[in-house]
Amino acid sequence: MTNSEIDPSVQAELARLRDSIDNIDAAVVHMLAERFKCTQQVGRLKAEHRLPPADPAREAQQIARLRSLAESAKLDPAFAEKLLNFIIAEVIRHHETIARS
Repeated sequence: MTNSEIDPSVQAELARLRDSIDNIDAAVVHMLAERFKCTQQVGRLKAEHRLPPADPAREAQQIARLRSLAESAKLDPAFAEKLLNFIIAEVIRHHETIARS
């Protein structure tokens, strides 16, 4: 089916929804950038005080917290945990880099 064969009202609704998705994606990117700015500061503080780059207890708390938030938001908690684990791994990598410099 080509775009010209799709009902104009369906095309309009798709465009509206896709615009919303694009806006949400942009917000997610900006929020992640802000989060990484904060975690860079944490990494510098840890390096200055010779603290380890990883904090397993804090990470476990954050995972539990995010899973709970995901459940209340009707988001798959397993997906939320995977996403946070990916972010945590990147943060630890940044902290290790900061500690070496």
